[in-house]
Amino acid sequence: MTSAAPSFAFLPGAAGSPVILHVPHSSRAIPAGVRADIVLDDGALERELDHITDSHTAEIAEEAARLAGTAPWRFVNRLSRLVVDPERFPDEREEMRAVGMGAVYTRTTHREELRPQATDPEPLVARYFRPYAQAMTDAVADRLAAVGRAVVIDVHSYPTEPLPYELHGEGPRPPVCLGTDAFHTPPELLAAARKGFGEVGEVGLDSPFSGAYVPLAHYGKEPRVSALMVEIRRDTYMTEPGGPAGPGLTRLATALATLVDAATG
Repeated sequence: MTSAAPSFAFLPGAAGSPVILHVPHSSRAIPAGVRADIVLDDGALERELDHITDSHTAEIAEEAARLAGTAPWRFVNRLSRLVVDPERFPDEREEMRAVGMGAVYTRTTHREELRPQATDPEPLVARYFRPYAQAMTDAVADRLAAVGRAVVIDVHSYPTEPLPYELHGEGPRPPVCLGTDAFHTPPELLAAARKGFGEVGEVGLDSPFSGAYVPLAHYGKEPRVSALMVEIRRDTYMTEPGGPAGPGLTRLATALATLVDAATG
């Protein structure tokens, strides 16, 4: 459970593509120095990784990039979200801090201790969170400079049954959930996603998860940055929890590629 690889990768697409497929939660890798601060034994940590990891979403994004008519760019987190969660706020604005799951988690998906409550998050935020946030900011700025707009499509997954950490787990759990932002999700992007994923099954909106990731430097300020979160229910493409992918992966990658092409055009 160690990793010598860089903590993230910005993988090039076509020069004229505005699309960035963002894959923040697909990895299980935890550097040894970070592992030392986690109180779970090895077996319990593996079980937690089964639950918390958006398994195979990097493969879905990779296959979608291959299938798309114009290859999107991809920004992929190479480390587990148990190191830092790059989509959280690093301060008191983050509601998930209420269940010990801010930028640096202190609780598990089942609300058990992951790290001591008194853990200082700053070393991990400085080492991993801020460089990731800056690189993602730069990636969006790169697409703005190159083509005049950027479209960030977050690729996530979620379990069929709600986990105890979920603050809004009582709502619908459709095969595909689209998370939106009032400022950054234009109607045409949402319509393209509904159409593209309609072949997979029911497409829901903002339940059980809502919102869309935009770097803070652009958030609520830059209308040329569009964003949409794609949450895929795990039973549509894999064995839960943490098991292998099945044939549904290709079907979902094809639907994502259709969305990429619509967003590109």
